[in-house]
This record gives sequence, structure tokens and C-alpha cells, in this order.
Amino acid sequence: MSENVRKVVVIGLDSAPPNLLFDRFLDFLPNIRKLLSRSIYGPMKSCIPAITIPAWMCMATGKTPGELGLYGFRHRKGSSYNDIWIAHSLMVREKAVWDYIGEKGKKSIIVGVPPSYPPKKINGWLVSCFITPDTNCDYTYPKELKAEVEKIVGDYIFDVVFRKEERDEVKEKIWEMTEKRFELVRHLMETKDWNYVQFVEIGLDRIHHAFWKYFDENHHLHEKNSKYKDVIPDYYKLLDREIGKLLKLVDLDETAIAIVSDHGIKAMKGAFAINQWLIEEGLLKVKGGKVINRECPTRLDKVEVDWDRSVAWAWGGYYSRVFLNVKGREAKGIINPDDYGKVRDEIAEMLKNIRGPNGEKWDTKVFYPERLYPVAKGDKPDMMVYFDNLSWRAAGTVGYDSPYLRENDTGPDDAVHDEYGVFSLYLPGLEKKREITCTIYDFAPTILKLFGVKSALMGECLICARDS
Repeated sequence: MSENVRKVVVIGLDSAPPNLLFDRFLDFLPNIRKLLSRSIYGPMKSCIPAITIPAWMCMATGKTPGELGLYGFRHRKGSSYNDIWIAHSLMVREKAVWDYIGEKGKKSIIVGVPPSYPPKKINGWLVSCFITPDTNCDYTYPKELKAEVEKIVGDYIFDVVFRKEERDEVKEKIWEMTEKRFELVRHLMETKDWNYVQFVEIGLDRIHHAFWKYFDENHHLHEKNSKYKDVIPDYYKLLDREIGKLLKLVDLDETAIAIVSDHGIKAMKGAFAINQWLIEEGLLKVKGGKVINRECPTRLDKVEVDWDRSVAWAWGGYYSRVFLNVKGREAKGIINPDDYGKVRDEIAEMLKNIRGPNGEKWDTKVFYPERLYPVAKGDKPDMMVYFDNLSWRAAGTVGYDSPYLRENDTGPDDAVHDEYGVFSLYLPGLEKKREITCTIYDFAPTILKLFGVKSALMGECLICARDS
């Protein structure tokens, strides 16, 4: 292992942005501030797409979404129009950091790193992540660890439903989930013989999405003087207190401490109803013409689509996935395979030329998976779209007078993802802080270097220059 380092702890804060963690909130985060004073730290560019799944596993494996075959939480099943499958741990066939160091006999504690359900065998102990159905299933490795978890924290909480109007309930459950997660991690650190700990707290992401409009005075839906205006900063204070308790369990003269996030966060300016737009542009045909349902927006799979005349359709989310209706691939495909590239380029240009509701220019980005990654495995979309560089969420439902929506179409959600998350690494022996910029792919080679493991991963080792 690298000089002075015997153990490594990685604290994952889902969606933590550098402008809040490293700047605006830092004065009231004494434990994080202390770590940063002797850390390598800075903004960390996420993968594309910048979403929880696949980003955490890109970080852990050093592989791209295309190499993992993971493009989000859900995936289109083959060439189906409506069938989907949900991401899970068994789809990840690349080795993660804990697998590499496990081969050297080092033991790990892994809690909540997505996707880790169903739990896979590791050299150590694992508690699965937010995609776990409930506590009735087996969610630990080894299996008997489940009883220990429930003895320590009772009914363990994997995630909280945050897109709901009952904000008091959302806040209360997120606080409870976070306190239980940290309590469990500290218990495992105190009772197990470990070399590496990595855990992810999903609560920060849920707090951001559920309470951003109360905190951000520039948000288009901001509610002035709301009783929720301090929920976000108060949650950061909770995280700092919990991290402080954790730090008391380690020897900072021999333990490296990383704080990382999978992506950042920013205000959502609105949602763009992509399928509504495709209908208006004549690229998606529905039987009976335009769909208008002002009382209740309609999911596309509940609409009678005329696939024999449709060129494209799309999925909503923090980014949009666009699919083309290709002859010989889709059951009712109409695009000749020889014209695929031309049609895709034409639609991509149309997407990039979409302007905002007031005619303002958008910075929309369109990605082709097979050009973006070294390889694009699995059920990839034909195009991946960041509307106005992620400032506008994509809505997959239809039934609107306009494709521009002031709010999310699947429940209250005030924030969208940002491309840059955070990376910090406290190192024993580092006398002063060093600010850097890095990418999510630099994480794995950097951590492996601390354990003396050589890798041929695509990222850069962020401490190698210091050690050489």
C-alpha cells in the first residue's frame, strides 16, 4: 500500500455539487473542512449519462457506461417498443475496486453502492443499495449479516419516496434513513477486520430533488420564506456531524478518506415533453391525431401509437433516450437500415435546434452511444439527449398544449443533475490542500494505487505525480 496509508474509507454523497460542498456550505461543515485542509480535491466530471446508475459503477470499475452496458436505472428490452428491464448488480461483469483488492487478500465493507442488489460475493461484507425491493429479501453478503444489520438499526431503509407533496414526511424519513446508514457503517467499521470501506448515502440526492425550490431563490418555482428553506443546509450539517462521528473511529495518521459524488445538482428550469414534440414534428404518429389530456398526462405505452408510420419515440428522465423505428430491427420498423445514419443525423440537428419557451437558445447536446464509448454493449438507445445541458428534464408523457412544462411530469422534483460532482482525498502526510479537476474514471486507478495494485484502467492516478 502507498506510504503512510493502511486503510481507505470512501464516503459517497450522491449528487453532492462542488459549489455547495467545497464553497458555499463549507464554513458550517467543520469535519469536512478539516479533511479538505489536507486533501487533494476539486470538481469531478461525471460519466455520460450523469446519473446514479451507471455513474457509481463507472467510478468503482473505471469502465464507461457502454462497457458496462448500463445506460440508466431502466433499459429497453431488446427491440421492444414497451418492454423494459431494471438495472441490477448481476449485469455488472467488470471488476470493481473491492474485487481487485480482494484478490490481494484485503477485506472490504460495501454499503449502498448502486447497483449492488442482488448482493454478490465479496471478500468482506456488503449491504445492497437503493434498488433493493424491501427488507424481506436477502440484501447482504454474507446472508447472515442481515440479522446483524437489523439488530443494530431495526428496519433498514434503502431509499425514500421523495416525489410527493407530504414534504414533512419526506424530510423525516430521509433523516431517519441517513442516521441509520451511518450508524450501520460505523458498527461495521468497529466490529469487522477491514482494509477498505465504501458507502453511498442516497439521502443527499433525495433532499436536493425534494427541497431545491425552497432553498434556491432563483428557482422559477421558489417559495419565499417557506418553512423548508433551510432543509438542504440543515441536511449538510447532519452529514457533517455523522462524518465527524465516523472519523473518530479511524487513525488519520494511517487512513485515507475520500469524499465523492456520482454527479452534481442544479435547479430544474422545467421539463421538455419530448414525445409531445416528436408528435408535433410528425416523427411520432398516434392514432386519432394529437393527444390532449389536460387533467392527467398520459404515458406513451398507454397511447395507441401508429408504429407503421412512426420514425422515433423517446423516454423521459434527467436525460432523454431517443429510439428510431428501424426496419428489420423493430417489429414495425419503417426506416431503411441504409438511411439510418442520415435520419439519425437529421433528428439530432432538430433536437439541437430546439429553443426555449421564450425563444432563448439552448445548449442541447446529442450523443451517439457507439461514438461516445470504446464499446457500447447491451440495450443502448440510438441517441442520448441533454436538453439545455441538463437544465431541462425530459418528460416522456404526452397530452399537453405545449411541450414546455413548468414542473416534472412524474411528481414534485425541483432539481436536475449537473455534469460535475466532487472528489476529495485526505492523505496522511499531506501537509496542505491541493486543488485539482478530475474525471469519474480517475477514481479507481487512484484508490488502487493506495493499495499497491497496478491497473490498466482508462483514468489517471491522481496521486501518482505526488508519489513519483
